[in-house]
Amino acid sequence: MIYAIGDIHGCSNALNKLIDKLPFQKADTLIFLGDYIDRGANSKEVVNAILSLKKRHKNIITLRGNHEEMLLEFWHGKLDFSIWAYNGALATFRSYDVRKVEEIDSAHLDFFQQTRYYYETEDYIFVHAGLAPGIPLEKQSRGSMLWIREEFIYSDYNFGKIVVFGHTPLQSPLVMPNKIGIDTGCVYGGELTSVALPEMKFFSVKCYA
Repeated sequence: MIYAIGDIHGCSNALNKLIDKLPFQKADTLIFLGDYIDRGANSKEVVNAILSLKKRHKNIITLRGNHEEMLLEFWHGKLDFSIWAYNGALATFRSYDVRKVEEIDSAHLDFFQQTRYYYETEDYIFVHAGLAPGIPLEKQSRGSMLWIREEFIYSDYNFGKIVVFGHTPLQSPLVMPNKIGIDTGCVYGGELTSVALPEMKFFSVKCYA
């Protein structure tokens, strides 16, 4: 069984509640679709929880969201801080109680750097934001995988496999022939959602600040 979890954004209590709710077995695969940090109050606790899961389970896949990308780009001098700040960076700095990215726990910085842009199985492609229609997976840009919205969501393009994504907050999971969207806006007062595949069963918990 595969379980995918949508955008967490520092909502550590919701993450813990959802993990407790999942009938996750050691042989199963758990895939996080990115955006662990920013906006919500407990980015550090979210990453700690995932690192703890990784110690107990082998099949944990952590994808990169646009918010992790912004942290890394700012750290390496490739992004103006105002852009990241507009997207919730200050909540992350408060959570870590630091003033500079390099002061964040080294294990957490390693975690961010080791995240993947996508993960592919026989039947599914897991990615943070989506894919640009008409472009092979191996030629997709990082920008598309991290930031794309309407061009992907409203497309009926057949990507060859079902694309499971987050990034765009929805009131409820989106299920279409070519895609499944599971960002249900936890940090905005919605829910944190997971989908179990291939049975297409959804698990959700309300946001717990």
